[in-house]
Amino acid sequence: MLLTWRKIDGVTDQPQDEQPHDDQDNNEQDGPRGNQPRGDLPRYAVTRTMKLARLPVGFAGRTAVGLGKRLGGRSAEVVAREIQQRTADQIFRVLGELKGGAMKLGQALSIFEAALPPELAEPYRATLTRLQESAPPLPAATVHRVLAADLGDAWRDNFREFDDRPTAAASIGQVHRAVWEDGRRVAVKIQYPGAGRALISDFTQLSRAGRLFGVLMPGLEVKPLLDELRDRVTEELDYLLEARSQQAFADAYAGDPDIYVPPVVTATEHVLVSEWMDGTPLSKIISDGTREQRDRAGILLVRFLFSGPSRAGLLHADPHPGNFRLLDDGRLGVLDFGAVDRLPGGLPVFFGRLLRIMHEGAPDIGEVERELRANGFLRPGISVDLDALRAFLAPLAEPSKTETFKFSREWMRGEAARVTDLRPSNISRKFNVPPSYVLIHRVSTAGIGVLCQLECEGAFRAEVLRWIPGYSDEADAVART
Repeated sequence: MLLTWRKIDGVTDQPQDEQPHDDQDNNEQDGPRGNQPRGDLPRYAVTRTMKLARLPVGFAGRTAVGLGKRLGGRSAEVVAREIQQRTADQIFRVLGELKGGAMKLGQALSIFEAALPPELAEPYRATLTRLQESAPPLPAATVHRVLAADLGDAWRDNFREFDDRPTAAASIGQVHRAVWEDGRRVAVKIQYPGAGRALISDFTQLSRAGRLFGVLMPGLEVKPLLDELRDRVTEELDYLLEARSQQAFADAYAGDPDIYVPPVVTATEHVLVSEWMDGTPLSKIISDGTREQRDRAGILLVRFLFSGPSRAGLLHADPHPGNFRLLDDGRLGVLDFGAVDRLPGGLPVFFGRLLRIMHEGAPDIGEVERELRANGFLRPGISVDLDALRAFLAPLAEPSKTETFKFSREWMRGEAARVTDLRPSNISRKFNVPPSYVLIHRVSTAGIGVLCQLECEGAFRAEVLRWIPGYSDEADAVART
């Protein structure tokens, strides 16, 4: 995080550059990236606040210019689209320049990034990648102070060995390899001092510019969505909460032939120790894996994501390649449980009902619209063309309609082109995301992205029927067992 001299929970921290955002390499146990020039990144909290505060000012200026163009004869649709594109560009450019909470928020706001055309979204993602690669690790002295504050001055007595060099870095913490006092190899996740303060400050500032996101997606009810995102992202700061979630998954999948979750060894508010897990990162399976490895990783990823709510009452809400390993015995290893959705009743039956309708030969699109409105995905007063709604939703149900399906980058590009069209006629811009569905939406979009990167093929329909309630009485009975 971007830090000044400060004392937090007994830990005095020296000024540090901001830490990496993109959790793509979170828990990648392959060694940290090198330190590179940091360009003109903002170095003080006041600079961060000013950059975020400029967002609504820029929007007001663009709106005024747009009004002038309309008075000058430009069509309202052309002017509106131009304002939307420039607003999107500014939002994601500012998020890309700031680390800490703003960049964590940028990750959480993937629903808005998904609404952007490639020429706007790709530079944003490129900025995040560049900043990730240039982020230095915390100095060993700072790491030791965090460990002493949370584990006590005799913290070294807990370990036979402790490697001061981090093996991975992410948005709010970094991971170290160690050997626990009983001989177990462990991963020690340490939160950056000041992470919480910076995260909450950035979120507060950006929430004040919430109406800007409504420009990108007019059907979206922005304020409750941002409130939900703030609450969920803030939860990731609590390593005790993360430890409880991880252990719940570990217990639910103990002895499972397909899924492995490392048990927790100990945890404090800022330190989480869990058993070490070897394996091939999913990113390497994507780049170098065999067809068999990619297909197996894909089906196991779907099985884990869909089964979690039924088996553990939790949904792993951060499905990117850095959080998964393909183990030597063929199991899928899972890491990082800071972002989870608590679903003690399992996934909402709404999804099963919607898929069942869309899988019918001639789906009753009127019933689909009623389901969407009843669950808050279409707000009152938002009208949709039913034929356009049918055409839009049909491809989304395709992976679970046939016995087997092959995900591909080409299929993903086609879907992205449909969703990211900023023309007012694009029906996707009329949809709302109810707060209770925020993390489910994040999992579905990110999960599909990983499957398309894997270019895997498999019996995904069977997994849907097994784990999603509401599709049929038979499927619900199976899921309950």
